[in-house]
Amino acid sequence: MNNIYVYKGQDITIDVILKIEHVVRLIAEKKSRDFDDCYNDFICSKTYIALQNTNSVMWAESAQFIVDEYFREIDNQE
Repeated sequence: MNNIYVYKGQDITIDVILKIEHVVRLIAEKKSRDFDDCYNDFICSKTYIALQNTNSVMWAESAQFIVDEYFREIDNQE
């Protein structure tokens, strides 16, 4: 991954990467599925796009909040 995430001049790349890992781990636990499968699903979501947009400040939210947003997005697609 070559993305560098910056917010107000500060490098928050590690924060965003760790948040993504935590979110996907929680999704995998909740769905009782493999981490890699859940990661592939997550990176195709609008929630993931919002998480990468540092101006949305979603990266500062709790992992559980982001998981809830992800499942809300998935529920609305069905």
